[in-house]
Amino acid sequence: MTVTKTAKLGGTATDVTVGKVAHGLMMMTWRDPKYPLPDEEAFEAIKAGVDSLPPGVKMFLNSGEFYGPDQSPANLELLARFYQKYPDYADKTFLSVKGGLAARQLVPDGSAENLRRSVTFINEKLGGIKKMDLFETARVPSNVPLEDVIKTLVELKDEGHFQHLGLSECSAATLRKAHAIHPVTAVEIEVSLWSYEEETKKVIEAAKELGVAVVGYSPLGRGFLTGSIKSLDDLPQNDMRRRMTRFQEENFKHNFALVDAVKAIAERKGITPGQLAIAWVASLGPHVIPLPGSSVKKRTLENIAAGEIELTTAELAEIDEILARTPIKGGRYFDSVDPKVLHLWG
Repeated sequence: MTVTKTAKLGGTATDVTVGKVAHGLMMMTWRDPKYPLPDEEAFEAIKAGVDSLPPGVKMFLNSGEFYGPDQSPANLELLARFYQKYPDYADKTFLSVKGGLAARQLVPDGSAENLRRSVTFINEKLGGIKKMDLFETARVPSNVPLEDVIKTLVELKDEGHFQHLGLSECSAATLRKAHAIHPVTAVEIEVSLWSYEEETKKVIEAAKELGVAVVGYSPLGRGFLTGSIKSLDDLPQNDMRRRMTRFQEENFKHNFALVDAVKAIAERKGITPGQLAIAWVASLGPHVIPLPGSSVKKRTLENIAAGEIELTTAELAEIDEILARTPIKGGRYFDSVDPKVLHLWG
């Protein structure tokens, strides 16, 4: 859960500072369900982020219906406990939740029945003190026409289940099509120094034209871009990243050249490589909001500080040169799996 910059989030009445709650916690519980993060440690990270913001600026928290072991709602339950203990923070946060997958499955289901089930389930798990502000479809469902998906979401919005519509992992064409049916507040896609595909650029441009916020998840490259992961030995044996193509040993060694190159710029600027990575994502436009994940207070505050970092024209040009001469080996997830199966760029 971290914060990086303040920006107008399309359709909201107040400025919203974007961050992420417990995606890092989700990864921790997946890595070792026997030793989940203590509530108070996660709560302290959330509170520290909120308390560091200027008056009237809300913290953007991002969660998911399935952010827990075996696609459980453990993350929503953690948030419910947080709001129960600290009810004053309900009005200080803007909560986005991804849903719309089939129950306990990582398969998008855009049917009216499933979307209603998902939205109702999410708010029930949140416990009543805080409802989600923004609902995002987690990937774009292909079993139902987009027009029908948006129609159902508008009905649920009008019923008061949430206030804003969002999409995740959608193409620029899908964003334009959806926005023409009903205004989309935000689109969440992966954006980082090692995940800047042609479709990424197209989505960012389309969102700029439409007045839609781009929420860039994994701006730290799942921790790789911080430089703290120097070899596979730094990852637990059951860590999902070990199976990702970019983290496999041969690719890992090649890709680490990117970290070494940008680290030099960070050192000259007196910031961490992770802060540089976050600042670079923020530099892609005032509507682009980095969404790093952390459940540790110290890391949260470090990431928040990145929101104040401005990269010069010369620094941005130097980073562009580094990216041009350091092509990344391996896809974002698993090269052995068809991107359509992973529902990328729906």
